[in-house]
Amino acid sequence: MAIKKKTVLNLLLIAFILSFFVTPLGYHSKILLNRIFSGTPSEIPIGKRKHITDYDWRLKDADWNIINFSPSKGRVVFINFWASWSLPSDAQLNSIQNLYDTFKGKVDFYIITNEEQAPVIEYMEENEYDFPVTYLIIGDKSALPVLQPPGTYVVDKKGFVVAEEHAIKDWDNNTVFDLLEKLIKE
Repeated sequence: MAIKKKTVLNLLLIAFILSFFVTPLGYHSKILLNRIFSGTPSEIPIGKRKHITDYDWRLKDADWNIINFSPSKGRVVFINFWASWSLPSDAQLNSIQNLYDTFKGKVDFYIITNEEQAPVIEYMEENEYDFPVTYLIIGDKSALPVLQPPGTYVVDKKGFVVAEEHAIKDWDNNTVFDLLEKLIKE
């Protein structure tokens, strides 16, 4: 008995779908799909922007030293909440690395996780990221509401939240670059 062409195609389709759930290829495919379908961040209209009133926010740097957010008052700030175990965070961090490479020294970057230090160091080395990692001190007050990964804020020099995103976005594009350049010049 010969196998029909339709049966073979159905089996191949099932195998392809299963590969997304049970193979390393599936994880990388999901990363790629997240990147492909990530949108461009939106600028919040001026009258609807939140304002940071208290910059006294304690965090930890990559060396586990306590730092404060207050030196960023009067500067353009990029804040991203991420987790190494979060697929959308993983998919987004490459664009954040490129954004950091383009704007380091011009924009303050707080790429914040609430994970322990050891897995983060391993993740950073494995992915060859060198953006500054910041660690959240759980239970401390924060300048802005802590977002679920991969949540992100862009803050202007006057402390207004210019962008607030709660999902994966592409941070490596001309729209974002133009927005940051405009904010830096203000």
